[in-house]
Amino acid sequence: MGECMLEVQANGFGAAVLSYGGDTFNTSVYLRRCASHEAIEVSYATGLGTDALSQRLKQEWQALGLKLDQVAHIEGRLPGMYLIETDANGERSFHFWRDQSAARAYFQAPPTPLEEQAARFDCIYFSGISLAILDDASQHRLFSLLALARQGGCRIVFDNNFRPKLWPDHQRAQAAYLKAFAVCHTAMITLDDHHAVFACANLEDALVHAQSLKVPEVVIKRGALDTLVRSANSADWQSIATHAVPHVVDTTAAGDAFAAGYLSRRLCGESASVAAQFGNAVAARVIQHRGALIPLEAMQDLLPNPKH
Repeated sequence: MGECMLEVQANGFGAAVLSYGGDTFNTSVYLRRCASHEAIEVSYATGLGTDALSQRLKQEWQALGLKLDQVAHIEGRLPGMYLIETDANGERSFHFWRDQSAARAYFQAPPTPLEEQAARFDCIYFSGISLAILDDASQHRLFSLLALARQGGCRIVFDNNFRPKLWPDHQRAQAAYLKAFAVCHTAMITLDDHHAVFACANLEDALVHAQSLKVPEVVIKRGALDTLVRSANSADWQSIATHAVPHVVDTTAAGDAFAAGYLSRRLCGESASVAAQFGNAVAARVIQHRGALIPLEAMQDLLPNPKH
């Protein structure tokens, strides 16, 4: 659950490309691609408006294979929008227009589709950005929902994506992240973001802090360095090599794609190490293309036979 926004890709004034994306939305799409329809059904929970653009977005999402019964249409709200600029190394910077987005109001009108139907899901995935767009009351409803779902056997997965501009201060972000770690079964941690959230002295201290979390399953992503994984049935950390990429075009959605690849394997019974290997392969492919969602044919060779 989270937010999908209009995405504008541009470097300065002039020609631009209009698309759409958002961290948990990107993961939903890549998860849909990485697993057969028979193995995994993917729903996306968010808020949209009642305007024509919201309807067009929903049609696009349906064409991508997502189930949209968890979408709430909120009168008077519009989709959020963000602009991505990328530098010569493929690193991106974001500019947001989302203060009145429909997704922010998802938990402001009871009951949400997700609250009504959470018991039917095997896994709920959310992120630090999912938290950042919610007010305190909405966060409380989300955490209550997640706690009940986990008690019922649902795997709760938290991705620590962090955008400082979305938080009023570090204290509120830290408090929300600690609540998320407390309720989740699986923590997807990008080490740079963990460093930023908890104001660690350096990346080494951030790694020690991340590895000390009392979460059953922890995945630590460190850019080009090996991915570290500790699963629920082992106290040992495993080191999984990333894939060398000769030319990085755009790092947008690399972590989102990794999460999708990882979950596609874990939810179907593979080990954490096998899941991390596949997640790294998917992420490496994504960063060789521009935009949050790369063309399906660019990753077709990685995907399962649709009949299996």
